[in-house]
Amino acid sequence: MLMFLFLVVALAVVVAAVTLAVVGGGESTPLPEAAPERFDDPLPPDRPVGRDDVEALRFPLAVRGYRMADVDDALGRLGAEIAERDARIADLEAALAGARAAGPAGDERAEGDPQ
Repeated sequence: MLMFLFLVVALAVVVAAVTLAVVGGGESTPLPEAAPERFDDPLPPDRPVGRDDVEALRFPLAVRGYRMADVDDALGRLGAEIAERDARIADLEAALAGARAAGPAGDERAEGDPQ
């Protein structure tokens, strides 16, 4: 019986110590709020993203892999920049095709015109 009483008292002391450690000894909040681990976007905001930037891109690990919002944001940015580059390439190719189409006619007129 004495051993049982000693175990109950020891258990009460352990529970009180754990409770005091969690609560923090009378602070207004039980535990301070932990800052959420967010993705610090290493992609350059002041210039287009390059191959080295994409190769250096690393996402913080979450409980089940990566945070979907972080990956979605990075992929959205990369997709937008690729779309801009595709549009720029299409504009340049159209301008080049227009210059090639206008080029031979302008050369013939310049050769036939003595001025």
